Amino acid sequence: MASYKGPKCRLCRREGEKLYLKGARCYSDKCAISKRPYAPGQHGNKRTRRLSGYGQQFREKQKAKRTYGILETQFKNYVNAALKTKGITSEVLMQKLESRFDNMIYRSGFATSRSQSRQMIRSGFFMLNGEVVRIPSAQTHPGDVIKPVDFERVHLREGFVLPEWLKANVKERYVEVDRLPGLEDFQADINVQLIVEFYSR
Repeated sequence: MASYKGPKCRLCRREGEKLYLKGARCYSDKCAISKRPYAPGQHGNKRTRRLSGYGQQFREKQKAKRTYGILETQFKNYVNAALKTKGITSEVLMQKLESRFDNMIYRSGFATSRSQSRQMIRSGFFMLNGEVVRIPSAQTHPGDVIKPVDFERVHLREGFVLPEWLKANVKERYVEVDRLPGLEDFQADINVQLIVEFYSR
């Protein structure tokens, strides 16, 4: 699956907030948005007009795509699947995004960013239910077990907090998906309802 290959700090500056795409660098003084808190490009430092309703929906959609490292076609497929699934559409959409294998590796503290977790998955660093999985977009479900192939090659992210919907087994060195996250569990500052409205036009 294709992915964005350009400078990640540019994406954060365009959205006007930290998306934590570069791991530890985002918490340091080297963070680009701390130095240049305005949009990239020739006209980025100029005064911008207030966003319309469509503009707000579009920006939230872009922010979600960039946070999870997904391009338009794949993201739209997630939205269409959520629209066809019973339940609260916004909650179902976020569950599908959070249940991605690369996001699970990041949430478990095994990687400093989602892009690093994707690289590690493609290199065969992790097993899902006892089998090596090299597909970052693979969906996980309650009861699934995520475990490093070689724990010595994986370094836990400093200061991370394991979400309540995941369970860690310290002795066996694995993380289990306890349940699907609810709307109250989502850590990303994303207005999902605006995204649903964007694709429901």
